[in-house]
Amino acid sequence: MSVRRSSSAATGSAVSHPRQTIVVDDQHAGRRLDKFLRSRLKGVPAGLLFQQLRRGKLRVNGRRAEQSYRLVEGDEIEIPPLTAGARATRMTRPPSATVEALRRAVLYEDPDVLVVDKPAGLAVHRGTDVPFGVIETLRYLRPDLPELELGHRIDRDTSGVLVLAKAPSMLRHLHEMLRDREEDIERHYLAVVVGSWPSDRTVLRAPLLRRDAEVVVHPDGQRAETHVKVRRRVGTRATLVSVRLLTGRKHQIRVHLQEAGHPIVGDVRYGDPRVNAALAARGATGLHLHAESLRIPLPDGDELVVSAPVPAVWERLLGGLVRRAGSRLA
Repeated sequence: MSVRRSSSAATGSAVSHPRQTIVVDDQHAGRRLDKFLRSRLKGVPAGLLFQQLRRGKLRVNGRRAEQSYRLVEGDEIEIPPLTAGARATRMTRPPSATVEALRRAVLYEDPDVLVVDKPAGLAVHRGTDVPFGVIETLRYLRPDLPELELGHRIDRDTSGVLVLAKAPSMLRHLHEMLRDREEDIERHYLAVVVGSWPSDRTVLRAPLLRRDAEVVVHPDGQRAETHVKVRRRVGTRATLVSVRLLTGRKHQIRVHLQEAGHPIVGDVRYGDPRVNAALAARGATGLHLHAESLRIPLPDGDELVVSAPVPAVWERLLGGLVRRAGSRLA
């Protein structure tokens, strides 16, 4: 990666990036322009970058470029001087509990990837009401990994396997797999659903359409396919099911299971409020959806296979339901 900078002036407590030209190398070819810029220009708000792109002040090969443009080796990105105010860029230490949780959450690491068991309730990245997510906290913990990026995403309230790329080439591979070869990836989840799941219902196909913050089944939506298998029955009150994603739409598992009449326990958006309230009164809170395992082909022909244990709180919930139902887990 070649970078040419002009001189810069101090701006007090603000963070300043001087005018610069970045020449894209083969490691970053194929990445989206916006994601590349956010990874290279730490502390600059995304809104400021998008504004510069819209106004044509941030250019690629001398021309305007869309934020979704995919970089090509040899592209020259011309970046104007950028200054972000102290409020937008001030970095503080992530909460101690989050730091310790992720320090203990590493499932696997090699020169290309870092895999963690994401705790339920922790967003994968910062947002309007989330100052620190998984990626920001891991960058704080691992300053030796300047290129660390999310390989994919799982919902804030979902626990389990989350893969991060340590190098741009691996990030590009993961994104290409998810975009072009989804069915070659095995993504297995566990969910506790309300009621008794019918054993003969194993494939769910319902197109999904985004509507603001929610997702609905709609004929104009994107293709979505989910495979379901009963793992354990807990009387007629609940069922532990294994779920495999064949596609990766937003909220896919949650919406498909709701559409089938068996919403996930603890799902405040798509679930059954009465059941959730009854279980919460017994101490069973939170979405009972867990990314159990992932198998993904790697560029060298090997496979990355990693799994995360069932959350301990689930066993307490299932055990309590078993005792009341007069049966036992098998």
